[in-house]
Amino acid sequence: MTILPPPEPDPTALRLSLSHLRAQHGWSYDELATRSGLSRRTLIEIEQGRTIGTLATWHALAHAFGIPMGDLLGPLCQGHEPSRPEG
Repeated sequence: MTILPPPEPDPTALRLSLSHLRAQHGWSYDELATRSGLSRRTLIEIEQGRTIGTLATWHALAHAFGIPMGDLLGPLCQGHEPSRPEG
């Protein structure tokens, strides 16, 4: 049995998805900061690719947008399917 390394996550797709969601809702950085409890600076740094944020950050964003975490983090796996155990 050959064990392949897992595919790399795509943080660029994740940050672009965040930017798209924010625009889709018509929210400024300040509005999203208020709704999520995160700082405006954190949001800007995530969207500009200077940081990926923490799990708690993405949890707060999911709640602000009213979507499940899986939907918000889905773009990390864009372009590949999660591996399934053989059985």
